Amino acid sequence: MLLKSIIDSIESVAPRSAQETWDNSGMQVGDTGRDTESVLLTTDVTTDVVDEAIMLGCQLIISHHPLLFHGLKQVCGQTPQARIVEKAIKHDIAIYSAHTSLDSVPGGINTRLADLLGLANVTPLQQGGVSFLGVIGSFPEPMPFDSFLKRVRARLDTTYIRYSLPKTQSSNLQIFESSNLQISKVALCGGSGAEFIPEAIAQGADVYLTADVKYHEFQEADGRIAIVDIDHWVSEKHARDIFRDILAPLGVKCTISTRDHTPIYSIS
Repeated sequence: MLLKSIIDSIESVAPRSAQETWDNSGMQVGDTGRDTESVLLTTDVTTDVVDEAIMLGCQLIISHHPLLFHGLKQVCGQTPQARIVEKAIKHDIAIYSAHTSLDSVPGGINTRLADLLGLANVTPLQQGGVSFLGVIGSFPEPMPFDSFLKRVRARLDTTYIRYSLPKTQSSNLQIFESSNLQISKVALCGGSGAEFIPEAIAQGADVYLTADVKYHEFQEADGRIAIVDIDHWVSEKHARDIFRDILAPLGVKCTISTRDHTPIYSIS
């Protein structure tokens, strides 16, 4: 199968025109005219992932996060990105990424997160917008905040959770204590989505779930909404499953990387 046919299938769901202006979705390394029999699916392109592709005999790596955000002035092994490019070219492995192009569309990262959490009536978070780069939905029945945290931990498979509460809630609330805070309306954005906290507040969400929230961003919310912060990789690893679902009708062999993981570790 031509690599172009695989890319066309991905872009039928996540067109490059849907990506943010600062992004670099699309071909990172390789020729779309080559034959491809086996694909490795990953969140990040690392040296370990490329080595896995070599071991498995994959001709293509499809990632969520682009390998290249900025142009390489030299390919001499001086940076991790340059070393990965060298190794991929040497072993005839193409690399393609669908980043915010996948975040921004129905059926992409954010609607997948909403589905995993069991949200209904999911719509774009930005009022009047068509981009699903941030979504909002609701539960059929309200649930206590501690039950919501348990659901996030179980359904998104994460042990890394930070959170803040509205001012009306006790600052001493522990994660699994009962709470008077009821969660019905949920806004979320996979990856680094703190910029949408004001929109989540404006839309009347009870809680906003995202990743990479900074101290002052928690503070600037001023207790107007509960914020739940999870690991960036965890919030976007489901891109691999989306890629697999898109490519299933093609019959091409797809493998989810076992060497793709968050670079951040935590203890509890």
